[in-house]
Amino acid sequence: MPAPGLRLRGDFDHAGVPLFRDLDLTVAAGGWTCLLGPSGVGKSTVLRLLAGLETGGSFTGEIGADDGGPIAGRIAFMAQTDLLAPWLDVRGNVTLGARLRGETPDAARAEELIARVGLADHVHKWPASLSGGMRQRVALARVLMEDRPIVLLDEPFGALDARTRAEMQELAFETLTGRTVLLVTHDPAEAVRLGHHLFILSENGLSECAGLENEPVRAVDAPETIEMQVRLFRSLRGGVA
Repeated sequence: MPAPGLRLRGDFDHAGVPLFRDLDLTVAAGGWTCLLGPSGVGKSTVLRLLAGLETGGSFTGEIGADDGGPIAGRIAFMAQTDLLAPWLDVRGNVTLGARLRGETPDAARAEELIARVGLADHVHKWPASLSGGMRQRVALARVLMEDRPIVLLDEPFGALDARTRAEMQELAFETLTGRTVLLVTHDPAEAVRLGHHLFILSENGLSECAGLENEPVRAVDAPETIEMQVRLFRSLRGGVA
């Protein structure tokens, strides 16, 4: 399935209180769009709206794909919490989507992804016996297993140590080549490393950060990468990019 671009435009209220107004977010087809901003401004709500999930609030506006097709059925979503089924082992959780749809999971692909997230020796373990970082890697393997053209990621690497985080970023970027990815992150370095497009959502609305150079995955020590991280951090602090 080709990867379409996405657009979300409108207002959202929670318990009668506005969360955002006149939001107009375009997620470019076939690349990584990163969404940053302080807690509580609606970043995760944006993901849930695109995914068609319950938000606990009221949205007025438009959500759609630029090819005119439905978004439902073409999305893989990874939430902040790993949401692993406690009664399934690592393999069972990675293949859960296919099983819920009544499909036969691709066993070879599942084993490959489990190995690539570094859990080949833990394939039969239950979630309760895994560390937080291991659980997050299971959740990442599960979303990659879905092989969807649209992928929504909510802080997918937040529980990982620095080395593992870099490795999982590279794995996700490689595996999701050509997909339309929207990544919510609080980490400017992560956004600059992975993003084709960067947006900041704040209490004042949505703004795009221009000036990205080279193609991701960018070298963390490249001067232009460091410069963009500094600019992005200043923007997040309310300064001028």
